[in-house]
Amino acid sequence: MIKIWSMKKENAGVDKKKPKVSAGQIRVQKDLGELDLPKTMKMTFPVPEDLLNFELEISPDEGFYAGGTFKFSFAVNGNYPHDAPSVKCLQKIYHPNIQADGKICLNILREDWKPVLTLNSVMVGLQYLLLEPNADDPLNKEAAEDLRSNRRNFESNVHKSIRGGSVNGVQYDNVMTKK
Repeated sequence: MIKIWSMKKENAGVDKKKPKVSAGQIRVQKDLGELDLPKTMKMTFPVPEDLLNFELEISPDEGFYAGGTFKFSFAVNGNYPHDAPSVKCLQKIYHPNIQADGKICLNILREDWKPVLTLNSVMVGLQYLLLEPNADDPLNKEAAEDLRSNRRNFESNVHKSIRGGSVNGVQYDNVMTKK
C-alpha cells in the first residue's frame, strides 16, 4: 500500500512537468491534420512548436489579384473553436475588405463564426475574398466605391497597387510573385 502511494507521488511530479494541452490546441491539431491545401496556398510556422500562430500565403491564379502573393497571420487562442481565430493581412493592399493596417472584414471571423467552422473554412473565405471582393461590406470604402461604380478602374487600381504603386496618394506593398 505504501508503495502505491509513493508511486502516485512520483507520477504526480512527472505530470506537472508536462504542459497542459488546451481543447483549442487539440482542435487546431485536428483541423491542421485534415487540411488539403490547394497549390495556391502555403502555410508556414515561424515557431515550429507553436501550432496556434502561423502564416498563410495565398497566390491567386485568377481574378483581380492573380499574380500576387498575399500573407496572412493567424493567431488562435486557447478557447478555439468557441472563439474565431484572429487573422490579419501582413501587407498593405488595395482591397475593399482589407484595411491598410491588415484588419479583415470576413463575416465568419465576426458575427457568423460558429464552433463547427474550421481553419480551412477561414482559409477558403480569405481565398474567396481575393477572387471576389465584397463591395457591400467594406473596410476600405474608397476601394468598395471604386469596385461598385467603375469595375475597370478598380481593376486598374488593383494592378497598380499590387506592383507597389500608389492609388489616391496611398502607397501599397509590392506583392507580385517573383518569376
